[in-house]
Amino acid sequence: MSTNATTPNAFFTTPTKTPSGKSHSRKHPHPSSTAENDMSSSSLFSLSNSKSRFEAYNRLQAATVAFGEKLPIPEIVALGGQSDGKSSLLEALLGFRFNVREVEMGTRRPLILQMVHDATALEPRCRFQEEDSEEYGSPVVLPSAIADIIKSRTETLLKKTKSAVSSKPIVMRAEYAHCPNLTIIDTPGFVLKAKKGEPERTPEEILSMVKSLASPPHRILLFLQQSSVEWCSSLWLDAIRDIDPTFRRTIIVVSKFDNRLKEFSDRWEVDRYLSASGYLGDNTHPFFVALPKDRNTISNDEFRRQISQVDSEVLRHLREGVKGGFDEEKFRPYIGFSCLREYLESELQKRYKEAAPATLALLEQRCSDVTSELDKMDSKIQATSDVSQLRRSAMLYAASISNHVATLIDGAADPAPEQWGKTTFEEQSESGIGGWPGVTADIMPPNATLRLYGGAAFERVMHEFHCAAYSIQCPPVSREKVANILLAHASRGGGRGVTEAAAEIARAAARSWLAPLLDTACDRLAFVLGNLFDLALERTRNRESECGSKSGNMDGYIGFHAALRQAYTHFIKDLGKQCKQLVRHHLDSVTSPYSLVCYEKDCQGGFGSSASSSFKFNQSSVNSFLLELSDATMKDQENIPPEKNAKQTTPGKGAEARDVLGESQITVPETPSPDQPCAGGAKKDLANGIDMGGRKRLSRMTGNSRNPDNTSAQNGGSFFLGNADGLLRSGSAYTEICSSAAQHFARIREVLVERNVASALNSGFLTPCRDRLVLAIGLDLFAVNDERFMDMFIVPGAIDVLQNERQSLQKRQKILQSCLNEFKSVARAL
Repeated sequence: MSTNATTPNAFFTTPTKTPSGKSHSRKHPHPSSTAENDMSSSSLFSLSNSKSRFEAYNRLQAATVAFGEKLPIPEIVALGGQSDGKSSLLEALLGFRFNVREVEMGTRRPLILQMVHDATALEPRCRFQEEDSEEYGSPVVLPSAIADIIKSRTETLLKKTKSAVSSKPIVMRAEYAHCPNLTIIDTPGFVLKAKKGEPERTPEEILSMVKSLASPPHRILLFLQQSSVEWCSSLWLDAIRDIDPTFRRTIIVVSKFDNRLKEFSDRWEVDRYLSASGYLGDNTHPFFVALPKDRNTISNDEFRRQISQVDSEVLRHLREGVKGGFDEEKFRPYIGFSCLREYLESELQKRYKEAAPATLALLEQRCSDVTSELDKMDSKIQATSDVSQLRRSAMLYAASISNHVATLIDGAADPAPEQWGKTTFEEQSESGIGGWPGVTADIMPPNATLRLYGGAAFERVMHEFHCAAYSIQCPPVSREKVANILLAHASRGGGRGVTEAAAEIARAAARSWLAPLLDTACDRLAFVLGNLFDLALERTRNRESECGSKSGNMDGYIGFHAALRQAYTHFIKDLGKQCKQLVRHHLDSVTSPYSLVCYEKDCQGGFGSSASSSFKFNQSSVNSFLLELSDATMKDQENIPPEKNAKQTTPGKGAEARDVLGESQITVPETPSPDQPCAGGAKKDLANGIDMGGRKRLSRMTGNSRNPDNTSAQNGGSFFLGNADGLLRSGSAYTEICSSAAQHFARIREVLVERNVASALNSGFLTPCRDRLVLAIGLDLFAVNDERFMDMFIVPGAIDVLQNERQSLQKRQKILQSCLNEFKSVARAL
């Protein structure tokens, strides 16, 4: 802190005496006894005003701690590393010892020491402010018990908060004849390494907490550093510079100064060290203090005598033990504990006087605010008996919540997504739904690690469902299932036996595998929308605090809030059930035997190789009611699906769809045996194997193209279904059906996911939330008689909460009004 060369005694206001009766104050001669009397009267008046200001600020400080008020009260904050002498300095200022150094609480919780000079208090009277109250407890008789109380309160709070440090202060008021009017906040000491049994981040937490305590500009920083530490190698000076770069509000104290004295032999060495030139700036003058090292049990009088004796010994050494002495005119006001004490008291009183007008104005504003809050609370309590007013306020509040839900769905970044949003993993774990059923791969949609909510989170779940659905392929089908389906179709006759069998297998697989995915998607989306209630509440609170209460202040009505939340949750659950039914309906539609999804390309006249070859095979197989699907050589691989040489695609979408086969490219065996090639069978011409009616229909469907090279088909006598990829060259009906079923499954999945589900879920979830939410909540909450409606407001606890809040406001109003009246008296005396 910038200081001038004026002796601190010029600011001295509180008379202090040492047992020896000696004083280091410079005495100024007075021209006459009359002047002495005038000066004495002026001093007494000034002393009275200073004490009034000090008492007023002390009471105001107690109120701010109790009620969490944030008022710019001038305060001194003691900073420094552990073992730099902060605790010893506090005991010296108090004028008695209470073993605070042994408590080690300074490393864990701040201590606000309110020192009050009371000439009648020949023994220290110490009282602790009760936690979360402005009241002080009973006086502590034994000074040694002070340390135990500090330690006990610290440990209790840290266990409660489950933390290593806490910024919540302990407030102790000490009244004593030998202490100044001074208030100091003792902060945790900086440490480089956590103690055994403490979290490793304890040093960082202490540094962060101390910086937050010291950052307010109305606070004076009292920074202590041992004399053995050079300025250029100071560990914590940079931390102080981060808080106060120019040291404008910092008082620097070099502690344990007596340890450095023996290093000085010449005057220039002492003066260079005392000036601290080149490190602290020309306008910053540190204080140099030494205190007694004897920690034996001694009386308070002896303790103060030793403090005075150490000051005298330091000055004597500088004057007599150093050649040429030191520059007393420049540095004497900054050497010794007594100079520091006087300066701290005078500086705080000066700050009090300067801050009094602003504090008075701020107090008037806070009193007005609390009075307004109290009026609102009275109106709220009175409204509990006014049904019509309650209905109006509740309706406005419910409408506000519904509007904010719609806004969050349409896209918003308030409240902060970093705090309120969720990642994909958090959604899965907190919803209790987990992963996607039947999907073994990890599904990581885009933006999975971002914290999203509302419409953005809804779209991410939709994309996640899309990825999950496309990661499922048509499952393996056993030969028994294929035989049961294919032979049943063959027994009915017709020309689409293989195609129908493949389609039926695909439909069954789709119902079995896609239905759980649809249910999971609905549950996940319902969870995303359910989270919007808390976000809508937060947005409502923020808007009301910014613009005033326009939607009805419903805070404190526990029953109403519980009913509102229940109505919203019920609405979202109903939407989830309806959407499940809707998407199941779409699934049933696309997997219905009457659906043309599996044959859409056929109906459009574009036959792929698989579709056309299946059709041709059916024409040769429909005349047989017994198709051999087993193979003695394949018994060990009976239930293993064929290897796929080509990628599964939706029927008709592959390149082979453009290769239309002529009718002459098929050879039909005399006895259909789809699982075994008929190389050794009797050969018949095409006329014996296919009836002409079917041939004519086939000719019309496949076009007029002819392949003159059909002799190989006639002479080979093997069952060969043309496929560009060679997928079905084995001639196996099982292979044909598995491949075709996989393609039909892909087609069903594509139609369901791309065409039906996306639009169904958007219209089933989002549209009702935008259009029908306020109506649904209104019907649940307000379409009831007065008696049922009032049950939400007179449930046990609701009125009690309002009454407790009112009592707290009344207490705060009383304390602040008392402080305001005191400051008005102080302001008149300025």
